[in-house]
Amino acid sequence: MPNYDDLLAQATAVLEQNDRGDYTQPAAGLYPHQWLWDSCFTAIGLAHLDVHRAQKELVSLLRGQWHNGMLPNIIFRSEPQYWAERNQWRSWLSPHAPEHVATTGITQPPLLAEAVVRVGDKLDKTEKRIWYRQMYPALLKYHQWLYNERDPHGEGLILLIHPWECGMDNTPPWIYQLHQHQLAWWVSAVDKLRLSSIVNKVRRDTKSVPAGERFSTIEALALLDAQLRLRRKAYDTDRILDHALFSIEDVAFNSMVIRANSQLNHIAHFLHQEIPADLKVSMKKTEKALEDLWDPHLSRYYCRDFITHNLIKVPSMATLLPLYAGSVSAERAAELVKLLENPTIFGTPYPVPSVPADAKEFHPKLYWQGPSWVNMNWLIIDGLGRYGYADHAAALRETTLEMVAKGGCHEYFDPLDGTPAGGRDFSWTAALVIDLIQYKA
Repeated sequence: MPNYDDLLAQATAVLEQNDRGDYTQPAAGLYPHQWLWDSCFTAIGLAHLDVHRAQKELVSLLRGQWHNGMLPNIIFRSEPQYWAERNQWRSWLSPHAPEHVATTGITQPPLLAEAVVRVGDKLDKTEKRIWYRQMYPALLKYHQWLYNERDPHGEGLILLIHPWECGMDNTPPWIYQLHQHQLAWWVSAVDKLRLSSIVNKVRRDTKSVPAGERFSTIEALALLDAQLRLRRKAYDTDRILDHALFSIEDVAFNSMVIRANSQLNHIAHFLHQEIPADLKVSMKKTEKALEDLWDPHLSRYYCRDFITHNLIKVPSMATLLPLYAGSVSAERAAELVKLLENPTIFGTPYPVPSVPADAKEFHPKLYWQGPSWVNMNWLIIDGLGRYGYADHAAALRETTLEMVAKGGCHEYFDPLDGTPAGGRDFSWTAALVIDLIQYKA
């Protein structure tokens, strides 16, 4: 068992190192801006150290909220050296973008309601009411945007238009879909002329992390091309869906939507507010529609193509996230727990691998194609606890903390031997370690 005092000190030092005043950067150099779900996870840990600093972390996200309610996945720093990244996105092309801050034009998993509640739990009743009143309007507007913009047929499932929105950038279901489309001519040219090594020199991620731990340059360029397609349509969902490269109903994202809806309901109830009737109807639809992503023959949940409604039967840890949603039946939860228990699937020595260990796509150190991530473990631990699997939650908590104590607060870890990989001094790893130290199922 790790020394929790030493681990707490190490994690606290990482958060202090990455603190930029109003928000926490995920990792110096590698990720210098503010990311949506990173800040949410970070605030959950910060709440144990300084609840008011945790509040500031979440409030700072609201400066990037678009007028239509969207919360972007990145808010860019304003320094001159980051001009190219701001210009790559050109959020100002959309009339909905905020006027005085540059952002991306896409969102990320909706963890804000969860983080608001977790921070609120550290406040007394009066302070909590003030806190919830401050955050509720923006939260409500964001959830309304999710359904108004990303559930065009009113079926209940939120669709995503780029892999970066799901948070698991190169997770196999999305990469599979990427390869179903013809590469852009300029990406094909880079590939045929074998210019990847030259392009690789300007990638920031491979300056901080070994190239073998990130996705290929060709895949990176293909994802960039997909982003530029969105920019050409000024991030207008209707225009994008007219000829979308990606339109996927992601099972992990929608599981997080369900939990976020539950937490939004909790906040509204505390404030004696009534969720708008149309939004309540949509929320209930999501819980029911999540079951449309279940494959009864393989006993797993899968992402789905929005256009064809065909399940994308490519394995990933997304199948486990309905545990976090909390809306699936006890029988379905038991099926998912079996996957976690199986050492050839998700029950590796240092779980939970982002891709099952028996899948051909599994690579133990390749970004979202195999490594274990503390944030995903945290979501699964939370779900296991709420479904009554206290022993499973405790076991996963213990191995997660052992993994970080052994390797440091890295971005991700090899699920076979626990060796660290990815960026060093990673904020959400540090923050969630702090929370897991306090966790009781």
